[in-house]
Amino acid sequence: MKREYTMKIKTIAFWIGTTIVLLVFVLPLVWMYLTSVKANADIYSTNIAKLFVFSPTLENYYHLFFKTGFLRELLNTLIVATASTALVMIVSLPAAYSFSRFNTSYGHLLFITISTRMFPGAVAAIPFFFGFKALGLLDTTFGLTMLYLYFNMSFAVFLLYGFFREIPVELEQAAMIDGHSQLAIFRKVVFPVIKPGAAITAIFCLVFSWNEFLFAFLFTRTAARTVNIGLSTFWTATGMNWGAMTGCTAMAIMPTLAAAWFMQRYIIRGLTFGAVKG
Repeated sequence: MKREYTMKIKTIAFWIGTTIVLLVFVLPLVWMYLTSVKANADIYSTNIAKLFVFSPTLENYYHLFFKTGFLRELLNTLIVATASTALVMIVSLPAAYSFSRFNTSYGHLLFITISTRMFPGAVAAIPFFFGFKALGLLDTTFGLTMLYLYFNMSFAVFLLYGFFREIPVELEQAAMIDGHSQLAIFRKVVFPVIKPGAAITAIFCLVFSWNEFLFAFLFTRTAARTVNIGLSTFWTATGMNWGAMTGCTAMAIMPTLAAAWFMQRYIIRGLTFGAVKG
């Protein structure tokens, strides 16, 4: 009887904790999406009932799509985030593999690689700004892509290095006995095993590039402006345009949510990669 009572208490505590966590994470999203379809009078209303009971409108989205540069900013963000993530994975996969399989301890190259993420971003902004200005890369999607490639590559190499270290070398040795080349071993043996780790690394890099604000603010003006910079334009001297801002935020987070949803199987496997050993 006492055991059943204890199990009931644990079940109740579990569901209470789950509900609190869901409220903390989901309630801001619900509030944001509801605000994006409210008229200004409903947004600033002090009537508690107006939080959930109101006449929805698409006026904020009409203003967002047809009276602002949101579509261009969204396209810029999509180009920069996907291109930089693809380039990061192309460079980081063979780099991390070489660190994990070959003797590269001379000069502590791996530590030097990750050390580029140990200083504040503002420190790197000054030399990069003058360099980009001399090369004519300011306010260009190519320049911003190269910048994100630089900052994401060290993180991706370090993360993938840990995943590669979990793969038994015996698998590759067996493939070498069968006559496969090093490139064929990487493509046919190693990469299928490392795919969950590569997926979680790509998601992290994509989210960083999509959400980054500081360098997008410093290195772009109008032509290559991203969604995050566009969000700041809704805060003006005359007040905050909450309807358009929440609509912009609601649209901006959907691509990363969709990417995480479609890749959740690989993400879960990647987060637990190497956690269980025989």
